Amino acid sequence: MRLVPKLLLLALAGAAAGWWLTRPAPLPASAVAGLVGDAAHGEQVFWAAGCASCHMAPGAKGEAQLVLSGGQRFASPFGTFIAPNISQHPQAGIGTWSLLDLANALTRGVSPQGEHLYPVLPYAAYGKMQMQDVADLFAFLKTLPADPTPSAAHEIGFPFNIRASLGGWKLLFLSTDWALPGNLTPTADRGRYLVEAMAHCGECHTPRNALGGLETSRWLAGAPDPSDASGKARVPDITPARLTWTEDEIASYLTTGFTPDYDSVGGHMAHVVENFARLPAEDAAAVAAYLKAVPPSSGP
Repeated sequence: MRLVPKLLLLALAGAAAGWWLTRPAPLPASAVAGLVGDAAHGEQVFWAAGCASCHMAPGAKGEAQLVLSGGQRFASPFGTFIAPNISQHPQAGIGTWSLLDLANALTRGVSPQGEHLYPVLPYAAYGKMQMQDVADLFAFLKTLPADPTPSAAHEIGFPFNIRASLGGWKLLFLSTDWALPGNLTPTADRGRYLVEAMAHCGECHTPRNALGGLETSRWLAGAPDPSDASGKARVPDITPARLTWTEDEIASYLTTGFTPDYDSVGGHMAHVVENFARLPAEDAAAVAAYLKAVPPSSGP
């Protein structure tokens, strides 16, 4: 009979250890202490990070893209996620958030209430962002309008609606290591920061495993398009194995939307082009240099 209490104690100890390892882990306040944001540079961070592409209202154009009322739907194998309102509205949006709140959401996937956020917010990439860039983004967001549209609930079922399970996902898949390690030229290094962190290109262009983690051994090797219900469409391989354009051609595509064959960009990539067209030309060139430095994929 003494075995039962021992097993129970072991089970409780295991549960406590699991809770400890997978609990939300927000940043210390010291991570942003003393940072002063530059809203002008924060606008560049805003476009590079694609904030409006996901959080503007469906179909918004022009200045309406800066009204971050949310509502766009993003299908996935785990359910449909709906972008929340991140405008400056104090109730419907994030108007009451502090810089630390924003930094925790973007780099740790933790809400101001201390809950895990779903990785549809690409904090797996944003976790590599420099805190000064987060502070600059925060300053720019403060200049944008408030909108009272309430955020819609995600359409996800059991067991994916259990946020506590995301702690295990983070333990398995979050890393601040570069997918392309080592020393790069200054231009390619800037490209690495854009591709792997702010612009989060790997979130779409890298295949995922059954748990939704990126298969970093197949970095940028292409993946199924989750928005295609037929399952036939693919996000392309953008390693040198398939993307054979020159650096100048890649940079031109990122800012004009035209391929070397004068095809035009479509789908969500059109938003990426709109964003890069607002950035310094050097950033598109940096992305092109980085993509040429990535090892070619070996898959089909």
